[in-house]
Amino acid sequence: MKRTQVQLEEEISDCLRRRAFQEKKSVAGVIREIVKKEIATPGQARPSLIQDFAFIAVARSRQGKLKPVSEHHDEALEEALRK
Repeated sequence: MKRTQVQLEEEISDCLRRRAFQEKKSVAGVIREIVKKEIATPGQARPSLIQDFAFIAVARSRQGKLKPVSEHHDEALEEALRK
């Protein structure tokens, strides 16, 4: 375990102290729990990258057998993602 010093606004500090008291935990324990839940959870979604949205507009002008794509957009997207 590493030791870290953090400066908090007074109202945040008060909220942490209240929560720690209610849960019968230390303030440090509450902070560790919050941090673990928010940023250290395995499988948590990573930040989105522009490459993650490459599927947008895949059917822009290639409507093919799904014409009109405006009515068959789910099938068009499914077909495009299979390629």
